[in-house]
Amino acid sequence: MGAKQSKEFANEEPRRTMRRNGGGREESLCSAERIRKHATTHFGYSTLSLAMWGLAEAPEELWQLRELEKLNISLNCLSALPPGVGALENLVVLNLWGNQLASLPPEIGRLRNLRVLFACRNRLSEVPEELGSCSKLEVLSLSNNQISSLPGSLAGLRRLTKLNLSHNRVAHIPTCVYGMRGLVFLHLACNRLENIADQIQDLVNLKILIVEGNRIHALPKTLCSLTSLELLNVDFNQLQSVPVEMYLLRRLEKLASHPLDKGLHIVHNPLLKPIKEVLHGGLTALYNYLKPA
Repeated sequence: MGAKQSKEFANEEPRRTMRRNGGGREESLCSAERIRKHATTHFGYSTLSLAMWGLAEAPEELWQLRELEKLNISLNCLSALPPGVGALENLVVLNLWGNQLASLPPEIGRLRNLRVLFACRNRLSEVPEELGSCSKLEVLSLSNNQISSLPGSLAGLRRLTKLNLSHNRVAHIPTCVYGMRGLVFLHLACNRLENIADQIQDLVNLKILIVEGNRIHALPKTLCSLTSLELLNVDFNQLQSVPVEMYLLRRLEKLASHPLDKGLHIVHNPLLKPIKEVLHGGLTALYNYLKPA
């Protein structure tokens, strides 16, 4: 279906160009109507999906559909997102997953109603400061890119509850992340982290922290003040020990192995303390080992 729609759209392009030479704004509006006919109302939201249409560039008429609230242009071949995206000021969800985007335009900061942004699996090396103006953002996924840092302006995303920065080039957790006090879910797996700053204690609402597949040598004691943690994944790091205060994380109910299981994930670390025999006894044995006499 996607391929057919893409072909139909491509066949219309010569006609649009010919008519636009003599028709101006009227023909542009007609072109916008041809896109609008693919929009639907889904759960009360004006929704348009151009996913898997084989688009090398977004049709310029798309930015005239200002009523759109959910736009999916994932799994195309887009190398750039035009500034026109800023005209879609009613957008609540924007899905850019699986393209070839090297950057996001500053105009994305005009999307003041945006609550969900998926920009994973692109070629992003940075994020514009203007994204910090999207103060209603609740979910931000930037996984599988080439990002090494985030602008400080993102600290203002107070409503953000889920941040996915996995599979990037992050060597230090960006300072702005510690300002995102509403975070419940933080995914930093498969980066280049060597440590976690003491400021992690500021993320008091955090329930899920995933830092597997990094180069972390030690966990800060302040991590153990995050008593809401239900899943802590530190698999595949360079940990030789864990803080003695770890027993304070009472919501980590077990030593977990399945990636989706809640609990403490701590395999494939060169642990010297506690020794593996202690871990074989499960989380209770670990906590008994750590608790002061």
